[in-house]
Amino acid sequence: MKRRRFTTSAAAITATAALPDTASASTPRIGMADVDRLQAAFTQVLASTNVHGGNSQLEDRALAFAQHVTELQTTAVASQRVRQELYYLAAAFTGSAFWAASEAQAPGRAQQYLDRAFRLGGLSGKPDIQLLLYGHAAFLSSDLGHTHDALAAKQAAKASPLCRRDPLYRSLTAARIACSQAQLGEHTQARRSLEVAAKAFDQADPAVPRAAWVGFYDRSELEGLSGLAMAHLGMHDQAEAHFHRTLAHLRPEYQRNRKYYSSHLAMAQLRQGDVDTAYATASSVLPDAGGPLPTGRQRKLLSKFHRELALTDTRAATSWADRCPTGRDHR
Repeated sequence: MKRRRFTTSAAAITATAALPDTASASTPRIGMADVDRLQAAFTQVLASTNVHGGNSQLEDRALAFAQHVTELQTTAVASQRVRQELYYLAAAFTGSAFWAASEAQAPGRAQQYLDRAFRLGGLSGKPDIQLLLYGHAAFLSSDLGHTHDALAAKQAAKASPLCRRDPLYRSLTAARIACSQAQLGEHTQARRSLEVAAKAFDQADPAVPRAAWVGFYDRSELEGLSGLAMAHLGMHDQAEAHFHRTLAHLRPEYQRNRKYYSSHLAMAQLRQGDVDTAYATASSVLPDAGGPLPTGRQRKLLSKFHRELALTDTRAATSWADRCPTGRDHR
C-alpha cells in the first residue's frame, strides 16, 4: 500500500478541483451542490473505466477522491443527508479503486479496498451501494476460484430491496447468478436464472432514475453474461451467438468491454474447432504494430487463448505466438 499512498498525492490535485473551497474558512460548510460535483466526478471515473478498464492512474484517481471525501466528514459542517451522501461517494470511489486493482490482477490490494468500501457503504445506509459492492465481492471471489463464495455474494445482492422493486437490478443479479451456477455445473438452475434475467430486463423501464454505476447494464451486457454462462456450460455455439449479439449492441465508448467480450468470442470459436476465425477475432484485440500489449485481466484472457490455440499445432498458432509472445506468461 505504500506505493499507492505516494502516487495518490499527484492525483489528489485533480480531485481537489471537484471539492468545495476550504481555504477561506476554518470550518467549511458543504451542501448538496458539493455532493453533486463529487457525483459528477464519480461519473467521470466510471466513464474512464468503460474506455480504459482498470489501470494504476484510475486507481490513484479514485483513491484520491475517496480520501478527500472521507476528510470532509471530519473537517466540514454538513447535514445528516449530506453526510450519508459523502459516505456513499467514499464507498463508490473506493469501489472504483477496487475495480482497477482487480483488473490489474492485484487481489490483495483489491481486498483491502473492498473491505473499506463495505464499511463506508454501510454507513451511508443506501441499498444500491451495497448491491454494487456485493457484485465486486463476487467478482473477486470468482477471480480467485472461490465459486461458492461468488455465488453467495450474488445471492446476497439478489436479496436487496432494490431487486424486489426494480426489475433492472433483478435482471443484473439473476444474470450474474447464472454464471456462477454454470461454473458449478448447475445446468438447470443456470438456465432458469438466465430466463429470469431476460424476463426482468424486458420489464425494466429505462426511464426510471437509477444509480450511475448501473448504467453499464444494458442489452449488450445481458447478452455478454448469458454468453459467459453458456461457455461455462460447454455450449460454445450458443455462447458464440450471445457474444456476437453483445458486440453488435455494445455502445462505442465501452472499449474495455469490446476487448473483453471479443476475447471470449475467440475462445468460443476456438473450442468449436474454427481456428482461423478464432485467430482473426483474437487478433482484433491486439494493438497496432509497436503498441503495448494488453496487461492484467485482458492479458490473462489472451494467455488462455494462446495455450489452447497452441494445442492445435496450426499455422494460426505459429502466427499468434509471433504476434503475441507474452501470451505464454500466465500458466
